[in-house]
Amino acid sequence: MTTIKKIALEEHFMAPGFQEYTAMFFDKIESAGQKELAARLDDFDQLRLEEMDRHGIETVVLSQSGPSVQAEADTQRAIRRARENNDYLADRIAPHGDRFAGFATLAMQDPAAAADELEYAVRELGFKGSLVNGHTNGVYYDDPAYDAFWERMQDLDVPLYLHPINPWKEVDSMRGHPELAGAVWGWGVETGTHALRLLFGGVFDRFPNLKIILGHMGEGLPFMRWRFDSRFPVYAQGVTLERAPSEYFGRNIVITTSGVCSAPTLMAAIGEMGEDGVLFSVDYPYESTELATRFIDDAPMSDEVRAKVCRDNAKRLLKL
Repeated sequence: MTTIKKIALEEHFMAPGFQEYTAMFFDKIESAGQKELAARLDDFDQLRLEEMDRHGIETVVLSQSGPSVQAEADTQRAIRRARENNDYLADRIAPHGDRFAGFATLAMQDPAAAADELEYAVRELGFKGSLVNGHTNGVYYDDPAYDAFWERMQDLDVPLYLHPINPWKEVDSMRGHPELAGAVWGWGVETGTHALRLLFGGVFDRFPNLKIILGHMGEGLPFMRWRFDSRFPVYAQGVTLERAPSEYFGRNIVITTSGVCSAPTLMAAIGEMGEDGVLFSVDYPYESTELATRFIDDAPMSDEVRAKVCRDNAKRLLKL
């Protein structure tokens, strides 16, 4: 087995003042770990680079830790703060050559403004796409109001990483079980459902070259591809698609390994998504870089496939 250099896509930082949005994420983490997380999120120069070097990660694509401006109630403030965030990130990654790249923060409260900000971040700042923390105040992006945004994103030929967020309202089945509401279960259900809204809402038929990235082994969706195809014709309720639901996976939806360091799960994901549809990530600093890199180095696959997952797929998708 050859140790292969890696590119990681779900790696977070904290811009100044954005701590005001993080309560819904941090309040689910034991207080003892919050101080260390804050230090790692603020660092660009020492802790992060040392950890990358120690574990064979050549490039990370940085994104603002959630929920970011998706939790902002004031649309104009969200637009302003998204620009502040992106300019700050561009300034911080500039001294580090090809070690750091960026995903844009977008104020999805205003689809036209989000499209303009994405174009600015890609064309002027050199960012590789965007990371959006799920719905914005209960609005999901299968809404036709977002078609202008999707059209611009397709024209720019960059991906959107759809990252978890809390459901807009408490889910009845999780009431009384706060341990289920966050990363353990609830965030995956929320994010996977949002991705399915895009798929069954026809977004990928209207914009066939879109690329959406899902973390955490695709929030479990790849393992349901067969059932989506089996049950959709029975329960379609008038919805029509140009392709079988499973065909949008690997084509419009790709996934990362972030936060799921299980070799059997990885091999099953590659079986469902194809070798080109799975990309390595850590979810720094919320997950262990050492564990994530050791897992991918030891997974039972050929070095050719490992190279695709660790770096080649990311290089192609992000034009690195």
